[in-house]
Amino acid sequence: MNFFVYILASRRNGTLYIGMTDDLVRRIWEHRTGTVPGFTSMYDVKMLVWYEQHETRESAFMRERQLKKWNRSWKLELIEQMNPTWLDLWDQINA
Repeated sequence: MNFFVYILASRRNGTLYIGMTDDLVRRIWEHRTGTVPGFTSMYDVKMLVWYEQHETRESAFMRERQLKKWNRSWKLELIEQMNPTWLDLWDQINA
């Protein structure tokens, strides 16, 4: 089983959300459709702009906690290393 840490954004340099899941496609679909009420639906945070895969739940959880403690500029730099044009990666993972 694989685990994922991901970052969603409302737009380029907009509101960010960091999460973790064992089913990236399902979880991003939930954010995109507003199926689960909360922060992302309240602030219209739906674009998948960064993600990474982990082999264990523990490593994914630790990485999620680490990223949530980072300052904003570090998060933006991380996103732009993988996704410099801030494309929505939904089509990439949902193919």
